[in-house]
Amino acid sequence: MNFKQTVNWLYDQLPVYQRDGFFKHKLNLDSIKAVCNKLNNPQNNFKSIHIAGTNGKGSSSHMLASIFHEAGYKVGLYTSPHLNSFRERIKINGLMISEHDVIDFVKNNKSYFSNNKISFFEMTVAMAFDYFSNSQVDIAIIETGLGGRLDATNIIDPILSLITNVGLDHQEFLGKEIRKIAFEKAGIIKNNIPVVVSEYQQDIHDVFLNKAKKMNASIFLSDDFEDFEYPTDLNGRFQRKNIKGVVKVIELVTEFNIKNKIIKKGLLNVVKNTNLRGRWDVIHESPKVVLDVGHNLNAFKENLKMFNNLNYNKLRIVIGFVKGKDYVKVLKLLPKSAFYYFCQPNNSRALPVEQIYDYSKKIKLKGNSFNSVESAYKTSLNESNQNDFIYVGGSNFVVADLLK
Repeated sequence: MNFKQTVNWLYDQLPVYQRDGFFKHKLNLDSIKAVCNKLNNPQNNFKSIHIAGTNGKGSSSHMLASIFHEAGYKVGLYTSPHLNSFRERIKINGLMISEHDVIDFVKNNKSYFSNNKISFFEMTVAMAFDYFSNSQVDIAIIETGLGGRLDATNIIDPILSLITNVGLDHQEFLGKEIRKIAFEKAGIIKNNIPVVVSEYQQDIHDVFLNKAKKMNASIFLSDDFEDFEYPTDLNGRFQRKNIKGVVKVIELVTEFNIKNKIIKKGLLNVVKNTNLRGRWDVIHESPKVVLDVGHNLNAFKENLKMFNNLNYNKLRIVIGFVKGKDYVKVLKLLPKSAFYYFCQPNNSRALPVEQIYDYSKKIKLKGNSFNSVESAYKTSLNESNQNDFIYVGGSNFVVADLLK
């Protein structure tokens, strides 16, 4: 199979959460342990940092990768989901895994995957571990895909763990209440391995404290940090919370001896070093257009703060959702003064735009509906003047459709 055929096989033959949602996604560690055992446990051959959270874990992962890169280390980065190319999930020093490596990995293990019904996520995690091991990385930054306790990445023994903001998302898996979700995130806390919590949240901080105590793990909370002013090329005031956690992580991994000037350089070159997209991503000026993959209530609360701190003539919002997300609460939160371009991303999990549009009329949001992200965006541009502000978001898939 060529690369396209290989990736199509991954999606067509295996359970995929992104495509199929809840009912076809496994929540246990048995399969990933078996796969990695077959591969001679590559995850044991490199040092790693494990990151979980609802919002901020992707940005934090890329910040850490950028800092280690600036320090001269060979750094692996595993994140999910991807926006355009499957290869975005697995990188070393900002370079994506090659098509050849993806093809070879699947070819060598295809029969085992088929016979044992290995999930898409389990397979990509194993691919990342195998690739980082074969490439002899100095350190790998491993982001959880979902939760933490039962996430396929949670078979590593990291040198340190990081937990970012926790909010209500993926509730069909992780629980309806934030304390239950925090419990799942806390599942990455390991015996005698330090953990950093980058944002103090009063309602759940005891969940992390209790888990750390049980595991005899040193815990470092955000309110213990000095408030350094480290600028970053990632836009958004909410990045301040992520930076505090990232800086603390670097301070604690003393064996890498990363100086303050390297931390600053790494934070200023995150996009350049890692090719991160979709985090308050400015793609056009006059009118200013921002893409953002934030898709839950907490993310939109942060975005509202950003809206309120910007100067513009008219706010225009291009927005779509996928099934399973609480779009009602998000729409209720958004300003009635904006004009909306409701759309439907090109994905089988997309929430029908008619459903979004019908509800928007009930709560008196002004706007129109479109069958594609592209048509919604083009219309918003055509109807804007140079002093307007266009926000595009609601789902990773909405952003991905525009970046294709």
